[in-house]
Formats: sequence, structure tokens, C-alpha cells
Amino acid sequence: MTNPKWLNSAEMKAWLGFVSTSSDLLNLISRDLEPFGIDGGDYQLLHMLSEAPDQKLKMCDLAERLRLSRSGLTRRMDGVVKAKYVSQVRDNQDGRVVFAHLTKKGFDFIKKIAPHHLESVRSRIIDLLSPTEIHAFASGFEKIAKNVKQSE
Repeated sequence: MTNPKWLNSAEMKAWLGFVSTSSDLLNLISRDLEPFGIDGGDYQLLHMLSEAPDQKLKMCDLAERLRLSRSGLTRRMDGVVKAKYVSQVRDNQDGRVVFAHLTKKGFDFIKKIAPHHLESVRSRIIDLLSPTEIHAFASGFEKIAKNVKQSE
């Protein structure tokens, strides 16, 4: 085994900052959605459907985008289906294919809460950073995401 390339102080500070902050940050942003009866995972699901063509996605594609197993997606869907924000629709040509479809109620709901979510994201992340830091943040995570996808 070769000698590891240890992290220097700046690299260690960046790594520890990410590790100690990322889950807390996501939890805070999710907590900011609690008054609306949803969490960050529900918001992400509703947002993805609101941006999709015809506001629907195949269940298998939605699971992949959310990084969930099929059973994980089924559990995630329970609350939004029960609230009638999302419906499940079978494909007319292939009855084996099921779509998650954002309902009008779900679309109206996401439009109502999006400004609150945006304020949470701004106050907890964006407004704390300079334009240069935002650019570096975006660029860094773009590279990290590309590496993650190549590793899958």
C-alpha cells in the first residue's frame, strides 16, 4: 500500500465543514417545510414532478432521480398520494408502466410553498455567500456530482 496523501489544513477544514454541516443543513431546510405538513423529500418529489413534461414521470424514473429504491419510493409516495398531491396512473399502451402524476391540488400546493422554501434556502445558504463563493460552490459540486455518477 502506498503512503496516503493526507489532507492539508485547508482540505481538512473543507471536508469537516461538509461532514459536520450537510445533514444539519438539510434537516433545517426540511424542518422549515413542517408547517406545510411535508418534509424535504416530499418537496423534492413534488418539485421534480412540477418540472416534468405533463407533470408526470414513470415511477422507475422518479425513483432513480430521487435516489430511492422502488420500495423507498412507494413509502415516499404514501403521504403525497394520501394528500391527493400526486396520483398514480397506468400507461394506456403498457399497463405495466405506472406514472406519478402531479395533481392540480399538488401543483397549487407546490406553487404556494415554493416561496417559503426559497426563503429557507436563501437565508440558510445563498445569502451567506458572496457571488464568488456561490460560483465556487456550484462548480465544486458539479465536479463532485459528475464523479459520483461515474462511480455508480
